[in-house]
Amino acid sequence: MAAFTLSLDPCSVPRHFPPSSSSPSPSPSPSPLTRQPHFRFPCERPKPAAVSFSSSLQGAPAYFPVQKGRSSSSLRTAAVRHVEGSLTRTEGLRFGVVVARFNEIVTKPLLEGALTTFRKYSVREEDIDVVWVPGSFEIGIVAEKLGKSEKYHAILCIGAVVRGDTSHYDAVANSAASGVLSAGLNSGVPCIFGVLTCDDMDQALNRAGGKSGNKGSEAALTAIEMASLFQHHLH
Repeated sequence: MAAFTLSLDPCSVPRHFPPSSSSPSPSPSPSPLTRQPHFRFPCERPKPAAVSFSSSLQGAPAYFPVQKGRSSSSLRTAAVRHVEGSLTRTEGLRFGVVVARFNEIVTKPLLEGALTTFRKYSVREEDIDVVWVPGSFEIGIVAEKLGKSEKYHAILCIGAVVRGDTSHYDAVANSAASGVLSAGLNSGVPCIFGVLTCDDMDQALNRAGGKSGNKGSEAALTAIEMASLFQHHLH
């Protein structure tokens, strides 16, 4: 569809009206009461500028007049500001790490992966505190306590829940997830969910340094980025 221009300017009217074809003889002089309106040209009002908008129906641009001199704030959009955490601005950031002892064969490699990542991104060892808890169920309450202490910029929560023969897995996995979420919301400090929930031990080991990588390392990266975001942009 071709582009079109729509003008609503009242000044764009004819200079005179054409005589009626039905009357061959000239009309008598109009009285003051029936005199046709007189328009002065060029019009004294400012000529409207045309602003182009994309047509969502036909793909062709449409033009609408905008009166000059009037506020056009509705057509101006301020520059959008984007903020995000940094993985390189780690100076001064402190981290708490809550680790479940249950399934230590999995959680210990996860912790080692996290600590290695912290060191790789220049987080000092004296700025990291590790707290061990019996299992993943207990992670949430300790994470919230650490967050409310105002000593840490992020809390990393590490655990492993492996499905067994009973419904105990579902209860612990759901409680661990909701506990970590509540800890972050209640403390105002980012609490990172680094708890594996796997169907069997092979899945867990593959994610603790095996062929699927180390989820503890990935969780540490998330902790650094969130700590930086809160510290430098959202404080």
